[in-house]
Amino acid sequence: MRLLLIALLALLVLPAAAQEIKLAAWNIEWLTTKPAGHPDLPSSLPARTAEDFARLRAYADRLAADVVAIQEVDGPLAAARVFDATRWDFHFPNETDTQRAGFAWRRGLNVTRNPDVAALDLVPNARRSLRRGADITIRSGDGPALRLLSVHLDGGCAQGSVRQPNSRDCQNLGRQAEIIRDWIAERRREGVAFAVLGDFNRRMERNDDFLAVLSEAAPLLRPTEGLSDPCRGHDRGARPFIDHILLGGPARDWVVRDSFRVLVYAERDPALRERISDHCPISVRLDPR
Repeated sequence: MRLLLIALLALLVLPAAAQEIKLAAWNIEWLTTKPAGHPDLPSSLPARTAEDFARLRAYADRLAADVVAIQEVDGPLAAARVFDATRWDFHFPNETDTQRAGFAWRRGLNVTRNPDVAALDLVPNARRSLRRGADITIRSGDGPALRLLSVHLDGGCAQGSVRQPNSRDCQNLGRQAEIIRDWIAERRREGVAFAVLGDFNRRMERNDDFLAVLSEAAPLLRPTEGLSDPCRGHDRGARPFIDHILLGGPARDWVVRDSFRVLVYAERDPALRERISDHCPISVRLDPR
């Protein structure tokens, strides 16, 4: 009995072991507490009903992620309509935009809130700006740190060159690529595992010069590489991803094989789909042990 008690006490003082982390990204399309007709919202935006929020909560539960980089969310109160605030915590950049990029994570994770990547918002005084990046560091148990950057980048340059831009959107996206590259370079100097994830508004196909700019700072692993997005499919087939998870540093070796997933909505009614989101959650599992 004495030996059994000693063994139990030894287990109590052992540090918590690192566990797998399910990392996700989800643009929830104008998730807000503002009423329909508010001047900050598009006039054509359909108002979500209680049933719509219930559907979103059900998909959040099905996603069963540990950390979700969320985009187009109007702060913690709006996020709590989808993620139960008794089980989730949130972080958003210090800005007033209705469409913010932030994070939701399961309570119990060790999370440090880092300063915003404010430079990503190239037009901070515009009525609808280009959005800051949200930056956090997480640990699971006694595992190593994982630095995360949630982004929602400029739209309108899904395929055009960012090194030789022929539009304002491509010029903006090129500037944002350089800012993210510098953030990645700092993580590489620190030797920390990291991920940049969210809505890039960019089809990162082979030889993509946006991705090449980022890769100047460090090698990156992109689970969406070579795949098509079933969420954005149509009669002519699936479309390229514009939501991505880019992994760097030790995190490239943490990816659980064949763990990349897309949670596709079951609803087929276009009007109903429009009130859920035009993006589906994407996820990947990491094992930092």
